[in-house]
Amino acid sequence: MSAIVNVNRREFLRVGAVAGGSLLLGVYLPLPGAAALAEETKGAPFAPNAFLRIGADESVTVIINHSEMGQGVSTALAMLLADELDADWHRIRVEFSGVDPAYNHTAFGPVQMTGGSTTMWSEWERYRKMGAAGRAMLVAAAAQEWGVDAAACTAESGFVVHQPSGRRLSFGALAAKASGLAVPEEVALKTPDRFRFIGKPMRRIDTREKVDGTARFGIDVARPEMLVAVVERPPVFGGTVKTLDAGRARGVKGVRHVVPIDRGVAVVADDFWSATQGREALVVEWDEGKLAGLGSAAQGEAYAALARTPGKVAHGTAGDAAAALARSARTLAAVYELPYLAHAPMEPLNCVADVRADRCEIWVGTQSQTIDRNAAASAAGLEPEQVTLHTTLLGGGFGRRAVLDSHFVVEAVQVSKAVKRPVKVIWTREDDIRGGYFRPRAVHAVQGGVDAAGKVQAWHHRIVCQSIVAGTMFESAMFRDGVDESAVEGVSDMAYAIPHRQVEWHQAPAGIPVLWWRSVGHSHTAFAVESFLDELAHAAGRDPLAVRLELLAEAPRHRRVLELAAAKAGWGNAAPAGRGRGLAVHASFGSFVAQVAEVSVSAKGAIRVHRVVAAIDCGPVVNPETIRAQVEGAIVYGLSAALHGQITFAKGRVQQSNFHDYPALRMSEMPEVEVHIVESGERMGGVGEPGLPPIAPAVANAVFAATGQRLRRLPFRLDAPA
Repeated sequence: MSAIVNVNRREFLRVGAVAGGSLLLGVYLPLPGAAALAEETKGAPFAPNAFLRIGADESVTVIINHSEMGQGVSTALAMLLADELDADWHRIRVEFSGVDPAYNHTAFGPVQMTGGSTTMWSEWERYRKMGAAGRAMLVAAAAQEWGVDAAACTAESGFVVHQPSGRRLSFGALAAKASGLAVPEEVALKTPDRFRFIGKPMRRIDTREKVDGTARFGIDVARPEMLVAVVERPPVFGGTVKTLDAGRARGVKGVRHVVPIDRGVAVVADDFWSATQGREALVVEWDEGKLAGLGSAAQGEAYAALARTPGKVAHGTAGDAAAALARSARTLAAVYELPYLAHAPMEPLNCVADVRADRCEIWVGTQSQTIDRNAAASAAGLEPEQVTLHTTLLGGGFGRRAVLDSHFVVEAVQVSKAVKRPVKVIWTREDDIRGGYFRPRAVHAVQGGVDAAGKVQAWHHRIVCQSIVAGTMFESAMFRDGVDESAVEGVSDMAYAIPHRQVEWHQAPAGIPVLWWRSVGHSHTAFAVESFLDELAHAAGRDPLAVRLELLAEAPRHRRVLELAAAKAGWGNAAPAGRGRGLAVHASFGSFVAQVAEVSVSAKGAIRVHRVVAAIDCGPVVNPETIRAQVEGAIVYGLSAALHGQITFAKGRVQQSNFHDYPALRMSEMPEVEVHIVESGERMGGVGEPGLPPIAPAVANAVFAATGQRLRRLPFRLDAPA
């Protein structure tokens, strides 16, 4: 009837017993027909759709079609599917998908990609439906096996249970039988009260492999007979090779080839060290092109001059800002300046390519699978269907691995095609920081007016920056009336109910390669908006929180996070001695974030951020641990830029090269961070980017509260207090 057996932990979990200690004793009750069915289904996986595979060994594999770059999507997407499947979470594994139309983004058309903080809301329904369809088929298979009504059966933690009799069959035992059934066209999704995983704090599914070193990032990929390459690129953007002497480079031990490619000269060797030594031995004379004389000071003067002239009027303009300014009781004007910024992910760019006559295989940490696959095909002279792209883990992205020209993939393909071997092209950190692509430099010229009662009546805002999308496939979708909407987002759609507003944009001269950087346009527009509103409030002699709440009377989600962050930070109470508090609130990517920063300033003018209190409303919550981690990470990233980050040019050359002169926030600088998540049934938004825009203005406003000095230029530089 039953047997008491000593089982190992894996077997123990399989039979679902509960015990403790090192000697595990479980009672195993054979299920009617289970042994025969298990034998019948041995090795036959159940794959009802492109996102789910269940093996006869009880493994449940969730196929992830988005890129995992530390933001936690592999865990969160698995949670969606596993919850509707009613799987045993301990059986869940994840696997990254290939490139296929089945995995295209649900909102962005025929492209597979990750970006814009869109993953969770775009997959919220699809992944749940995939799990629910699998559950329905497993239940139907069990009902057929037992000859009972499927309505009497339920799925419970990796088993299907016949409720009247208590009979149970595991998902693995049902795999083959379920595979023979038709996939249901419509499935019922769970109501939130039945969620087992969604909304609960769950540990990251990839933590163990990242700790023990078995996780495979792009930089870890190795292929048989693979060579390693580095590329000597022009020191000035747009430059080209004039003359090349590769003799000394070819003489370096381990160097196999020197290959001119579109973007420079590749040195191909047995290993990375030999390749870099060979690159140093190259003698290249460059035609530096039209940007050879570019300098940051002169460029800044040109931007400032543009900011003094009318630009193209963006949508969001209302009333008559000029007339309202003229009749205001008090007016204020300010100019805010923000530099180019590098993405600086911890894993620099890399790609492995293996180009053959009739096929190409690439391994890459990418945010743009379809675009990169198609670019690789073009570079290899093949059709897209002849290219296999393997997405690896990404050691950070922040937009850097979502380039529209796929340059770091194309380089690897071109080199592999030339040398007829698998090749890994590695960018050093210096290559990446000096080689672009950057968050655009921006200048904001803002004017505002308040009436006699201190109410904000007028706002005129002019922005100068390069366009990220001009000349790309996204231009037609993202330009409106001649204005790049990604350049003015956060201003043109501000929630503040200011009756008279005008927003203008100047497209700065192109040439420096620019790209979306974490939170895109919001990364610079929020700084100007939230800093200037604070200035207007103080000019009117009013509390900055009260002014914001007044202007947000018809914006309940803004108000909710603002009130929560202010309350948790103790707004209205005196700050600790020697410190000041500042706040900011901003909506981006469908989510709403408020932050209060508490800072002090040393006698030498050094800013220290002691505490940040954040509140976020992102709609329905999948994994609160992911949300907190993302907001914390965005604050770190935003503080790195606010306190340290800038890319500058002299004679066309980038002046920064590595973390010694392009610093990230240090452990010793890290403030205490609190993240409060608003319970919300509103539409779901993103969490990867919205935590960044408020931090710089919150800190700037806090510095003003502490010292009386306004900071209008990033990175912050402060005079020593008087």
